[in-house]
Amino acid sequence: MSYELFDRSKLHLKPLSEREHTFQVSEVLPLDAETPPFLDESICEIARRIVEARRRGGQVVLMMGAHVIKAGLSRFVVDLMERGIFTHVAGNGAVAVHDYELARIGATTESVAKYISEGQFGLWRETGELNDVARTAAKEGIGFGEALGRAIEEGRAPYRELSISAAGWRLGIPVTIHVTIGGDIVHEHPNCDGAAVGAASYTDFLIFAATISKLEGGAFLDYGSAVTGPEVYLKALAMARNLAHREGRRIAHFTTAVFDLVPLGDDWRREAPKDDWRYYFRPYKTVLVRTVADGGESFYVRGDHRATLPALYREILRLL
Repeated sequence: MSYELFDRSKLHLKPLSEREHTFQVSEVLPLDAETPPFLDESICEIARRIVEARRRGGQVVLMMGAHVIKAGLSRFVVDLMERGIFTHVAGNGAVAVHDYELARIGATTESVAKYISEGQFGLWRETGELNDVARTAAKEGIGFGEALGRAIEEGRAPYRELSISAAGWRLGIPVTIHVTIGGDIVHEHPNCDGAAVGAASYTDFLIFAATISKLEGGAFLDYGSAVTGPEVYLKALAMARNLAHREGRRIAHFTTAVFDLVPLGDDWRREAPKDDWRYYFRPYKTVLVRTVADGGESFYVRGDHRATLPALYREILRLL
């Protein structure tokens, strides 16, 4: 070894009971909650295409960022899984962290400003159990998301009914976790095995790519994932199309939708030039433009998740 390694054995981990949580289980919205009104004709069209895709047996993939959970919307995702609408749910490593903490203790999210100053940010004992989940997944050759859902369900976590990964385990619906090594708080912990995390997450990538290979006639939704979602989707679609071309198939006619807060203007179906800041917003050029350029169609919905996801959910139920 040519360079010095940080000695993780000297780190001090505290129990979650000593952390101040900024999100409590009481903030998880019920399905009939009064949510901010959101009137957008795109929501109606996206819902219609989702329902039609499922009636044809097509895939409806949700790629989400962790803010969906922190906005209190877990019940909406779980219910759409239970109704057979979402056929695959994918998320970054933070999705696993917040899904696990919420299921385990009924709270999640810490003040970064407070705990980074104290040198305590992310160093919470129970959250580090996710590293044991990854190690088990790697040993068994299964995906991170599957192992997580099983651990929550079989461990009878007190709030497991709110867990998206546990719902996937119960229902047999893939929930895949796409980790950036060094990007999640559990990677700080002494029990983190980078090889195991990588193996478990890469298995999930291959599961995700297998789903994307069946995306023809389906729908792909990117809910608040600005980097991981578009990049993982892009590589999986490249693999899927490579195989499809060799087999004489096409993966071109499907719907994509991005739900975010970035003001993209009205002409978001045409790629922005490189001197335009929007060019560097990956959901725009990847999900809305490039990957649907030869037969698909895209939609952009700008708004708070607490308004847009319940609106989409209720429109889907109306159509059903």
